[in-house]
Amino acid sequence: MIRERYLNLLIGALLLIVPLVALQLDEPFIITLATKAAILALAGVGLNLALGQGGLVSFGHAAYFGIGGYAMGILASHAQDYAPLMEAPFLIEGTNLMPVIWLVAIVASALAALLIGALSLRTSGVYFIMVTLAFGQMFYYFTISWPAYGGEDGLSIYVRNQFPGVNTLDPIQFFGICFVVLMAVLFLVNRLNKSPFGLALNGAHQNEERALTVGINVYRLRLVAFVISGAITGLAGALFADLNRFVSPTMFSWHTSGEIMVFIILGGVARLFGPVAGAAVYILLEHMLGGISEYWQIYLGLILLFVVLFAKGGIVGGLARREVRHDG
Repeated sequence: MIRERYLNLLIGALLLIVPLVALQLDEPFIITLATKAAILALAGVGLNLALGQGGLVSFGHAAYFGIGGYAMGILASHAQDYAPLMEAPFLIEGTNLMPVIWLVAIVASALAALLIGALSLRTSGVYFIMVTLAFGQMFYYFTISWPAYGGEDGLSIYVRNQFPGVNTLDPIQFFGICFVVLMAVLFLVNRLNKSPFGLALNGAHQNEERALTVGINVYRLRLVAFVISGAITGLAGALFADLNRFVSPTMFSWHTSGEIMVFIILGGVARLFGPVAGAAVYILLEHMLGGISEYWQIYLGLILLFVVLFAKGGIVGGLARREVRHDG
């Protein structure tokens, strides 16, 4: 077993090296797979903050993933058609600038998470799971019956959005954007976990009664974590939509919520790089097993069952040992 920090560095390095090697071998498909892994890992990092640190088993995080995706799709489609989103009382136009789209995706997802979290956090256990699932499905069925943006058929964007100074149509450059965003969010989440806020959140997860006894407002603490978690997942949704240049109601479905949760369970719940390892292995298995059988999910299910039963710390937990701080 190796120290977790070294394993994290190794996982991050592998995620970076694989597409660089693929570039040398002229294999753009592998670069696209690595980009997909980085984006889905980002969604997993978002959910892991609520699930791993806060103990909030949300089964509706696809809602924020979809909101981020539709934020990209709506803004880009209006920019593509030169049609404003709104003309009165003030003019709002579409855009194809990634930083602006990311900002809208983060704000929209955070606001949705604030509303959903404020209601669902008044419940707990299986009721919390069902309430979050219900909200996700509400968004799913709403977008199916939203003909202005494709309805059930989804919405296509013909040209990938722009980032200043970068050719986003080049697979390796777009991967670079996604990788940098993932690393930046991991750094922020790591700092957040070690802050008094993160320690209090984890403390409330371990023992809610003790946290309440020492004066911690557990509801407010979890709501803030839920909002941050939703905002990160929304950012991942915007990047995922840009990768595919397509958004559809599927992004809101409970299958998507389940997949994001699988990344965390596979990689390691509450492990910083757990979602990164989980998403990368998931994409690898999807590609490899999908070439063997169209029923590849059966094999994936067996692997997931093995991880849950015999490696509860996931891939990262099985390969690394946690580091204990000795301050003073």
